Amino acid sequence: MNNVRAIIIDDEKLAREIIKGYLKNNSNIQVIDECSNGFDGIKKINELAPDIIFLDIQMPKITGFEMLELIDNPPTIIFTTAYDQFALKAFEVNAVDYLLKPFSFERFNEALAKALVHLKDKKYNTNTIKHLLAEKDTSKEFLDRVVIKDGPKISIVASEKIIYLEAQDDYVMIYSDEGKFLKQKTMRYFQEHLRPNDFVRIHRSYIASIKRIKKIELLEKETYKVVLEDKTSLPVSKSGYDRLKEILK
Repeated sequence: MNNVRAIIIDDEKLAREIIKGYLKNNSNIQVIDECSNGFDGIKKINELAPDIIFLDIQMPKITGFEMLELIDNPPTIIFTTAYDQFALKAFEVNAVDYLLKPFSFERFNEALAKALVHLKDKKYNTNTIKHLLAEKDTSKEFLDRVVIKDGPKISIVASEKIIYLEAQDDYVMIYSDEGKFLKQKTMRYFQEHLRPNDFVRIHRSYIASIKRIKKIELLEKETYKVVLEDKTSLPVSKSGYDRLKEILK
């Protein structure tokens, strides 16, 4: 395959230099740019449409995982990371490869060969990336923040700033101290990934921050609502009320 265009996204300059050095022997691969953070990475991917990106996972501002969530049509990706708990668990069984730092020239070439094969089948590659994200979604790590993309604007909302969440078809509206944001995720995802000591699903359409609940009111027999600190009223289902009773004792 000729004229393969690559972008390197890693906050460590030395790591970027190593990858560029390894690629010198591959005359058919051109490094068209390099970025030190995920924000710049998203911008360059949208502008330059590379064939391959070498993507670090742990970076300042936003992580490699968060970056992937914000890209509509991700290119072929080779992950690079110094943390095996991210790479080994999530990607070992998938066709898109990872490199665990420090990696050898031979290991790098092996990953590159796999990526070049994936380039021949864009549909397969896109499905693989979606599968990787789905694998991550089923993990039990809790969210400290949520990253949202609205056109060119990227917002980061700390979990502690979230007041409540509302289901809206295939999206979730996040109401926070910093405004409201629409995220393409499911309520189930947030129910499983927000800390259970901090958030409770009170209704099929609502998840509320426990510390923001001011009171629970009885509307009629076995029908309740919660009133939040900002005076917002939200309905409470029977199962939601049972959860509230368990949490609030």
